[in-house]
Amino acid sequence: MLKCNYKASIEAGCDEAGRGALAGPVVAAAVILPENYQNNSINDSKIISLKERIRLEKVIKKEAASWSIGIASVKEIDEINILNASILAMHRAINKLNKTPGLLLIDGNRFKTYKNIKHKCIIKGDTKFMSIAAASILAKTHRDKIMLELHKKTPLYNWDKNKGYPTQQHKKNIINLGATQHHRKSFQLL
Repeated sequence: MLKCNYKASIEAGCDEAGRGALAGPVVAAAVILPENYQNNSINDSKIISLKERIRLEKVIKKEAASWSIGIASVKEIDEINILNASILAMHRAINKLNKTPGLLLIDGNRFKTYKNIKHKCIIKGDTKFMSIAAASILAKTHRDKIMLELHKKTPLYNWDKNKGYPTQQHKKNIINLGATQHHRKSFQLL
């Protein structure tokens, strides 16, 4: 079972989705769970099924004390790099919370201080803390919806299946069709 709280102060878990993709934005989420919250189903979005992620997205949005989404565009990724864009998306998500956290729990090992709020970077935090796992679910489901919408506009890249990640078929389509405005030009696409 994942830990609910790191410390006693109001804490927000933060995670992002889409860092390794070749196309589409990077999406971050911030989640504040109620004190002593219990839900044995919440876990890292990468290890739960699509059906379960969709179910848990609704549960988290209903039961969280606060949650929000932040996005950094492909243009921003290309201008400031994927790490800085991921942090920017997290900052945007944190900024939209309707409660001010006393501590930010960040998945990973890099972050830039946000408004003097203390933060703790936790490698594989989405497997250790429920608030980070909940953020991973919201970020992933939100980004997947964006990629499904982009797929409708550019169906030949199969973003409904690969979500912009570098599958062999996606790379083959880039070779044959070229890159779109939704591809990250700063990434090695092939």
